[in-house]
Amino acid sequence: MAGIVISDASPLIGLSIVDGLEWLPKLFTEVWIPEEVRKEVLLGKKSRGKANIQSAIDAGWLKIWNKPVTSLKGIDLDEGETACICLALDSLEPALLIIDERAGRTVAKENDIKIIGTAAVIGLAKQKGYILSARDAFEKLHQSDFRISADVIRTVLIRVGEMSPI
Repeated sequence: MAGIVISDASPLIGLSIVDGLEWLPKLFTEVWIPEEVRKEVLLGKKSRGKANIQSAIDAGWLKIWNKPVTSLKGIDLDEGETACICLALDSLEPALLIIDERAGRTVAKENDIKIIGTAAVIGLAKQKGYILSARDAFEKLHQSDFRISADVIRTVLIRVGEMSPI
């Protein structure tokens, strides 16, 4: 297991849509976000789930990292993704980064950072018995403007026994 769990904005927003933020402290005890992600999810005009995300911060399990981190030069990611990757790289403990965007995931993998995404968190919630159906969570996401590839959803549904691998 990772020593520190860090989340980008997209997974927080996606999990908020499916009422899944409550799974994170059960799965990971605490989750860190850099200040850039806090601004994105709480001050962004289009961000959803602001009240739920603020409640998680108020509850103390979603923690804001305010200390400076080493910046990476030459990567073309948004500020939140970049800050998450830099925080993971600066951590003295092994890090797990919860991130969805393909470019951010690629940069994280290139830097040997362990990653998972919103879909994997939904799968873990199903495996741990926090939800009855991963398929229902994916359907709720699909009805919103939040997108996860059909291949990723299929992989998770097979893994949790909600779809045949045929």
